[in-house]
Amino acid sequence: MTERVPARRSELAAFLRAKRARLQPEEASLPRGPRRRTPGLRRQEVAQLAAVSVEWYVRLEQGRVGTPGTAVLDAIAEALRLTPDEHRHLHLLARDETPVLPASGPRHPEVPGSLRQLLDGIPLFPAYLTDHRLDVLAHNAAARALFGPEFGTGTTDNTARMLFLDPATRAGQLDWARVARETVGHLRTAAAHHPDDPQLAALLTELRSHSREFTLWWEDHTVLERTTGTKRVQHPEAGPLLLHYDILTTGPHRLFTLTPADPATDRALRHLVTTHTAARTATHPAVRPITAA
Repeated sequence: MTERVPARRSELAAFLRAKRARLQPEEASLPRGPRRRTPGLRRQEVAQLAAVSVEWYVRLEQGRVGTPGTAVLDAIAEALRLTPDEHRHLHLLARDETPVLPASGPRHPEVPGSLRQLLDGIPLFPAYLTDHRLDVLAHNAAARALFGPEFGTGTTDNTARMLFLDPATRAGQLDWARVARETVGHLRTAAAHHPDDPQLAALLTELRSHSREFTLWWEDHTVLERTTGTKRVQHPEAGPLLLHYDILTTGPHRLFTLTPADPATDRALRHLVTTHTAARTATHPAVRPITAA
């Protein structure tokens, strides 16, 4: 416990500096004035907007303040124009309001049989389960059809690693920069919730060592808790696909589902999944083929 507090305060200080640097005076209804050398707002300007003393805010950015009150954090969030996700992240870093999972826990939370049944009960739409690290814990046949037969194993056992380090995955994501940055935001939030997770720390080190974009966005302190969105995928067999994605949280698991966003994608996805399911049925008779409607 004694090692966690300094690290969290250091993270808080870096987060505040990053968000202050991105906000221009004009966006906060402040005059720019001459001889401005600081990118974004000055510390005294943030203190003025949040109605706190400059000395106190300087100590906060230096990690030399104890536990700030919720009201003052709300004022700082408003002064820095934080998004709702960033606002929650500020409270987490400053007040440690979210419970932290013990580092001694299992690498992967056990997937209940009911969730596996749910995955298999969504035959036409790709669906898979991950943990907070984005390690793939379980998936259905449609996910294998979309992502490949090795999905969830070997180098494809983590969707963040696939996105940043696998050239084929990157090439197939037509909105790669946006989706990749969202993934960085998710992992930044996960790191705040699980600061003592050695597997997550190892993943972050790997991604920062091998991806320039990941390192850039990580240092930008992007924060995001994804729930839904749309992305374009270029599949080698099915061609261009426009897909909705939804992310549902159930305990320690995250259920990702992908559904067609237009009629052409619906037809292509049904054909892809049906074809792959039929081929698997030929070698695995226990698997029933899917009849496309």
